Amino acid sequence: MNTGGLNRETGKLLGGWPHVVQSLRVIFTTRIGSLVMCRLFGSAVPGLLGKNLEPSTIARFYAAIIIAVELWEPRFRVRRIIYPRDQNSEEKLRQGQFGFKLEGDYRPRALQGDFTVEQPTRVVAF
Repeated sequence: MNTGGLNRETGKLLGGWPHVVQSLRVIFTTRIGSLVMCRLFGSAVPGLLGKNLEPSTIARFYAAIIIAVELWEPRFRVRRIIYPRDQNSEEKLRQGQFGFKLEGDYRPRALQGDFTVEQPTRVVAF
């Protein structure tokens, strides 16, 4: 059974961990309701863009990220969201740039129903 797809930039086959990372990026950048044939797909993350980055907004970002991953990417399980202060200077935040890292478990066969963790604590930066 195929658990990969195409690289969005090159059109070449993409599988394994790189495909999971690409899928996460697609999920986080797709607004719920924007895909005609799959209205439920996406996340609340795009709807939070442009909001003042207060602690309550960051908490909503985190919740939106975790819910979206749980719903749409079974090959990754979020264990922790890291807010790297060195990547989020006041100037970057003023410009609307907000970086975060996801720490979690890679479960390569989850699409087949096997949720065995192959590599715990994988980190993805966004």
